[in-house]
Amino acid sequence: MPSNASERTAEPRRAPLAATADNALKIVVVGGFGVGKTTLVGSVSEMRPVSTEEVMTQASAGIDDLSAVRDKRTTTAAFDFGRITVDERHVLYLFGAPGQKRFWFLWNQLFEGSLGAVVLVDTDRIQDSWYAVDRLEHHRTPFVVAVNRFGPGPALPEVRRALDLSERVPLVDCDARSRESSRDVLVTLVRHVSEHPPVPAPASVPTHEDTQ
Repeated sequence: MPSNASERTAEPRRAPLAATADNALKIVVVGGFGVGKTTLVGSVSEMRPVSTEEVMTQASAGIDDLSAVRDKRTTTAAFDFGRITVDERHVLYLFGAPGQKRFWFLWNQLFEGSLGAVVLVDTDRIQDSWYAVDRLEHHRTPFVVAVNRFGPGPALPEVRRALDLSERVPLVDCDARSRESSRDVLVTLVRHVSEHPPVPAPASVPTHEDTQ
């Protein structure tokens, strides 16, 4: 399932931000390269998403692993941005993080001040999601895991074992191309955060990944 903005199934919406909106909540979408983060943000955003998708060139050869996404022609160079109005006062701002290892240094800044995160998973490349889960647990950021179903694959209990997820972490199926499915993932995250408020992470010496 390509994450290219040009392959979304619905036209971007242009809903204006309500003048009464005064409470902004930030959600980050993370996961492996080409798993569908741009697609999810684009499918659910009520405004035309801001995207930093760039055409991939020979400069990425030998750096980005394209073996599992051979048809991918663009990549997120910074982040994707979208918006969802919850009610007349509350707005969700969505940030889709780049998946390549060379851009992981951006993740810590994106996590800053976030309500929580969605980890998007491709069951053919579950190992690509290990880093995302590890960093979110390190930052004590509440998160849910959404399996972006490309076709038949392992059942959710098998995915939970492969990711070594706590039973407290919600794990759901989704179709990142579908606005309703993507919306349901975000609803699951908001409910999870309301039931399990985040615990501030203790002060610690920055890791190698934090300082990249």
